[in-house]
Amino acid sequence: MSECTLENEFLCKHSMFGGLSDEDLLLIKGFLQEQTFAPNTTILQQGQSNNSVHFIVEGEVAIVRRSESNKKQSRIITTLHKGDSFGEMELIDIQSCAASVISQSETRIITLSNKDLYKISLINLKTYTMLILNLARDISRRLRSADEMLALVKNRTTLVPVSSSL
Repeated sequence: MSECTLENEFLCKHSMFGGLSDEDLLLIKGFLQEQTFAPNTTILQQGQSNNSVHFIVEGEVAIVRRSESNKKQSRIITTLHKGDSFGEMELIDIQSCAASVISQSETRIITLSNKDLYKISLINLKTYTMLILNLARDISRRLRSADEMLALVKNRTTLVPVSSSL
């Protein structure tokens, strides 16, 4: 595997592109779409379809989840920054957006669509496989983090003694 070049610096630092060569990254770059959003722009709307994974090149976004029981109530789940990504779940499970994504500052993103991922699979199956494995790892890390946060919520968790055999 060749070393990352300055031109590929952003992609090389993102976990979804880990283990890929400059040749692989060059292939992927041909499919990436770039967009810029003004502050307070809704990039993705909870409940609407999304077929892409988005990578933040500059700026920050808020991930906002609306309550299912009270549609007028919503909460910022987290804020994502340069180097973070969003939209991974919809890319895999092909369901509507689980939350809204709102730019907090001028935000530049690059996007890779499900359709383009399929095209990559036809061109280079190894590159596609690495992307999907890296995507699964990212989703797994987020799920572990969410599990940890849920375990710390006192009001909704019944504490049980931990067995030494676990």
